[in-house]
Amino acid sequence: MWFRLKRLLLTRLRLRESWVIFFVLGAVMMNYPVISIFNKPARLFEIPILYLYLQVGWAVSIFVIWLFSKANARPDHDVALEEGL
Repeated sequence: MWFRLKRLLLTRLRLRESWVIFFVLGAVMMNYPVISIFNKPARLFEIPILYLYLQVGWAVSIFVIWLFSKANARPDHDVALEEGL
């Protein structure tokens, strides 16, 4: 089950549309209207919400980049064998 899900995810991340979607999502998440939502004087675990939002977003973006690099590191013949070509 996990192997099939991992294979499907890595195959989907090889698509150009996935790259564009994640780039646009990252650009939107780091622009004014969304950033202003988190620019409040409130704190969560004694950390300002804006700083927490930026740190979590940074960590998630590194994880997504790692997934993309893992998907592109796969040899094409492995993908062809898995797809039955």
